Amino acid sequence: MPPPPPPLLLLLLAALAAAARPRCPLARGTTGDCHGPWAADSATCVDMPLRTCSDVAYNQTAFPTLLEHRSREAVEASSEYILLSVLHHLLEGQCNPDLRLLGCAVLAPRCEGGRVRRPCRHVCEGLREACQPAFDAIDMAWPYFLDCSRYFASVEEGCYDPLEKLREGLDVEEALPSGLPPTFLHFTHHSYAQMVRVLRRTAARCAHIAKTYSIGRSFNGKELLVIEFSARPGQHELMEPEVKLIGNIHGNEVAGREMLIYLAQYLCTEYLLGSARIQRLLNTTRIHLLPSMNPDGYEVAAAEGAGYNGWTSGRQNAQNLDLNRNFPDLTSEYYRLAESRSVRSDHIPIPQHYWWGKVAPETKAIMKWMRTTPFVLSASLHGGDLVVSYPFDFSKHPQEEKMFSPTPDEKMFKLLARAYADVHPMMMDRSENRCGGNFLKRGSIINGADWYSFTGGMSDFNYLHSNCFEITVELGCVKFPPEEALYTLWQHNKEPLLNFMETVHRGIKGVVMDKFGKPVKNARIVVKGIRHDITTAPDGDYWRLLPPGSHIVIAQAPGYSKVIKKVTIPARMKRAGRVDFILQPLGTRPKQLLLGPRRSGSGLRDPPGGASRYGEPEEPGQEPLGGRRQPSVGGSKPWWWSYFTSLSEHKPRWLLKY
Repeated sequence: MPPPPPPLLLLLLAALAAAARPRCPLARGTTGDCHGPWAADSATCVDMPLRTCSDVAYNQTAFPTLLEHRSREAVEASSEYILLSVLHHLLEGQCNPDLRLLGCAVLAPRCEGGRVRRPCRHVCEGLREACQPAFDAIDMAWPYFLDCSRYFASVEEGCYDPLEKLREGLDVEEALPSGLPPTFLHFTHHSYAQMVRVLRRTAARCAHIAKTYSIGRSFNGKELLVIEFSARPGQHELMEPEVKLIGNIHGNEVAGREMLIYLAQYLCTEYLLGSARIQRLLNTTRIHLLPSMNPDGYEVAAAEGAGYNGWTSGRQNAQNLDLNRNFPDLTSEYYRLAESRSVRSDHIPIPQHYWWGKVAPETKAIMKWMRTTPFVLSASLHGGDLVVSYPFDFSKHPQEEKMFSPTPDEKMFKLLARAYADVHPMMMDRSENRCGGNFLKRGSIINGADWYSFTGGMSDFNYLHSNCFEITVELGCVKFPPEEALYTLWQHNKEPLLNFMETVHRGIKGVVMDKFGKPVKNARIVVKGIRHDITTAPDGDYWRLLPPGSHIVIAQAPGYSKVIKKVTIPARMKRAGRVDFILQPLGTRPKQLLLGPRRSGSGLRDPPGGASRYGEPEEPGQEPLGGRRQPSVGGSKPWWWSYFTSLSEHKPRWLLKY
């Protein structure tokens, strides 16, 4: 039984249902046939005091509107207008504020110089393509008044971009202090707009090795902007490992955000200056930097400022969710599966009940990012202490607040943690009175659950749902350090960041193919004695992080005979050894015999857009369905429709898909 929506959402839905006036026979169809034609080009411009549309890029509109509303009161009483204020909650922050601004462009058209201007059709079409899965997830029809072919115009017709304000100030070039060269690192805190400008400027300087892209938006609509470095930015290259570094998952922990902004500029500059180390790293590795996973929380923390920020102010996102507690708890399921030797305990699917709760758009963006990119290594940068922790973060005995809870890859995770800590001057400082001094006897690294146990963490999710190994780095005891401390922080963390990224080349890599040389995607790479398999990427390539020593490695896939090889990794080897596998087909034997053990229990399944049993991406563009977001079946109405029927006899049937 899906849980009821929150009280605030009920109030908004009630307002929407009550406002559905029978201005015209809405039952004719879902295309809005009852509404009249476009307003005339000539119009009387009036001020537009509409609260929901107060942040549009213009300040005057005209009546009657494109939907034949003849006054501000008529607009505000309309179901279309109130729907715009509800969508933010119905879609759980997705496509916000884009859809609202797009809708405002129709409900309150732009008026300039006595003429009405139409929003651009291509903007509408792009948004519909991106946001349709979010409507499908709650079984809601695309709003008729966002019909791209009817209410929007082409560039040739003089349209305008209704989303222009979202980019306002982000494309404006900011002069460096005192005319300093672009190679200069300015050790200061960066606002969201400044961060975006620096990343885009850096990508432009190194366009042959860098590019920026967005993985989604925050709840308040800020782009989650990534800068990528690679010999061929924008594409995965065969056997090139992928690394991601994520900062600012907690909005008030800002050191990681700044370190990644500086790192992006440093990598670009050093590559251009001919640094052999940086050129080798970027020519053999695809690196993705997400400086701020929680830009909304950062805004709250930055408003208080460095030195004044409280321990928790700005920590959560705009929904008051702790993003590092918002991922699926797969660790509990791992402990259950680990009790049986006959089932796999890696690439665990997301439980259906997870989608019944509140999932932040930032969390969804990270999960979708992971589905579309074969990450091998990752680090999440935090603040509040000085230590490197590694999975598991959740204790194998839930009642124990502190309990050593290793993964099957304990040795490798310790190597990864030490790759950072051992070259960090303060983590190696022998004083127990310093920040993080209580971790000195452990070498400034610790198993997460042995420090303190919690569920829903990003690192555990990475390890149990994908091929990616993620550690957590606490950069210092001051969460929002003053600007004068940033240069020293960079000096302390520059080498650890580089050294950590270079460890992605430890272990083995290769390609799994059939006898015809065709890549076998989703093949399993099994290491005897380590109960955690990884899977091949769509091109058949794989990367298996392994500690030094001898290992028995097995490659297997449904329909093929397994291949076993023994590999030895020298202690000082810093380049992944290449180990390819050629799988022979099993001929006429039934393929289902090789599907491997099935998971017990019926409570787990991957939603569309998740990974299959063997980790293969499925339709990554789709949003997950489940719980109260599950679509209607058998002709029943969607979960949200009952609130309309109980509150008003006039119902916006154009919201229904049938």
